[in-house]
Amino acid sequence: MLLLTITLIKSLKKLLLLTMKQTKKCQVKSKFYYIFWGTATASVLLGQLYVGTGYRAMAESTLSFQDYLVKLLNTANTNTF
Repeated sequence: MLLLTITLIKSLKKLLLLTMKQTKKCQVKSKFYYIFWGTATASVLLGQLYVGTGYRAMAESTLSFQDYLVKLLNTANTNTF
């Protein structure tokens, strides 16, 4: 009886190992996957920095123009009186 149980356990163990080896590996990623997503991430990040820098330059230009208009209007108002 004990010998039969040990044999059965060994057989089950072999069967389990065989089925584990035959199962398909999921989510195995190639080198191209990481290169693609790394490049895509870097591109998005650099694009955001480029747009942010342009926005900052535009805002500074707009504020400079606004200051010029305020000074111009103040001089126009002081000259009329």
